[in-house]
Amino acid sequence: MKIIISLFVLLLITMAGAASPGYQLLKKLQIGGDGFWDYLTVDDNARRLYISHSTRVQVIDLETDKIIGEISDTPGVHGITLATEFNRGFISCGRADKVVIFDLKTLDVLGEVKTGKNPDAIRYDNASKQVFVFNGRSGNATVFKAADGETTATIELGGKPEFSMTDGSGRIYVNIEDMSEVVEIDSRSNTIRRRFSISPGEEPTGMGFDIVHHRIFSGCGNKLMTILDTESGKLLATVPIGAGCDGAGFDPETGLAFSSNGEGTLTVVQETSPGKFEVVQTVETQAGARTMAIDPKTHNIYLPTAQFGPAPAPTADVPHPRRTIVSDSFVVLVVGK
Repeated sequence: MKIIISLFVLLLITMAGAASPGYQLLKKLQIGGDGFWDYLTVDDNARRLYISHSTRVQVIDLETDKIIGEISDTPGVHGITLATEFNRGFISCGRADKVVIFDLKTLDVLGEVKTGKNPDAIRYDNASKQVFVFNGRSGNATVFKAADGETTATIELGGKPEFSMTDGSGRIYVNIEDMSEVVEIDSRSNTIRRRFSISPGEEPTGMGFDIVHHRIFSGCGNKLMTILDTESGKLLATVPIGAGCDGAGFDPETGLAFSSNGEGTLTVVQETSPGKFEVVQTVETQAGARTMAIDPKTHNIYLPTAQFGPAPAPTADVPHPRRTIVSDSFVVLVVGK
């Protein structure tokens, strides 16, 4: 009888582990304006959401869902990172090859730092008190001090960098899109320590990081999420995701990983048994919702997108033009339970 009961309990646990977590589209925040978008950043302490939007960063109060300000003159904005101890934020401006430094309280611009070509992902590292800017077109990282903007290093990466994360203890991890690799950087010496292959994943972009268990979740262009153990350097698993991923994340409280897919879905991944990862839910979002940010307080997920019109006619210089954006249709989707 005890054996039967034990087997029944084990079955219930297994079924519960694989159950859908119940995410759904809760609401849409109407932002408006024109132009494309990229990364978002949540400031949990100040309860703000920073949204990249063409030539500016728009700031939303997470308690009221209202726009409370913006940082303008950030052409080709890609990413935003925050150094709250210095009361400074940093914005990568891809079309201007620079980073804009701003005051977190007033949103006033404080200065600029020149970077490599097409700065994209950007990450503040608390261990070294430095900002790491990953330059997509020049294949390197510009490193500077958060306190005063003094450049300290240029790190050659050997490929095109995408999203990055830090473990807070002196290690920076960045996806190398054209090499199917994750690179580990020592943030104190500004040198590359290790390279990890994540094949069969191709064109990794978005990244989530389970710091406690040393696992990196990379969303790849060939509709796979790879799970890398940074201690052993081994690829633990791959799981299927939607098409057009450009963002990923990990929520340490729920233990769930996410992939935001431009096709209009959000993939939810869970470790259902030791070393076994499965897709436990696919949430319908909206076409173009390819980047994301997680609010650690509410566990809601924010995804920017807009309505699309037809693509312009191809030219010799632009053989595959982007589809046009319907004016004032820019929104931020809020997905949660």
